[in-house]
Amino acid sequence: MGIIAKPDLDTTWKDSSNCLGVDPDLFFPERGASTREAKEVCRGCVVQQDCLEYALLNGEKFGIWGGMSERERRRIRRQRALERQAVTRTAEAV
Repeated sequence: MGIIAKPDLDTTWKDSSNCLGVDPDLFFPERGASTREAKEVCRGCVVQQDCLEYALLNGEKFGIWGGMSERERRRIRRQRALERQAVTRTAEAV
């Protein structure tokens, strides 16, 4: 996959990915199409977590990254934001 990242994000993990050489269209299915095949490529990938973190940090809005859809990644971002707020509130209370 052709990865264009923010300059400070590490993308060296991509050279070890299961998706290297796979048609990128598989990871960007049409709206309503199955994501099963793309997620299957991600399953067991040694850099799956790196790929997911890349997508979360880079704000990827489309496609399957680290075995997760945008909806799944949005849920993670929301949970992390809530956790940060909790930490901030705890720090302010001390």
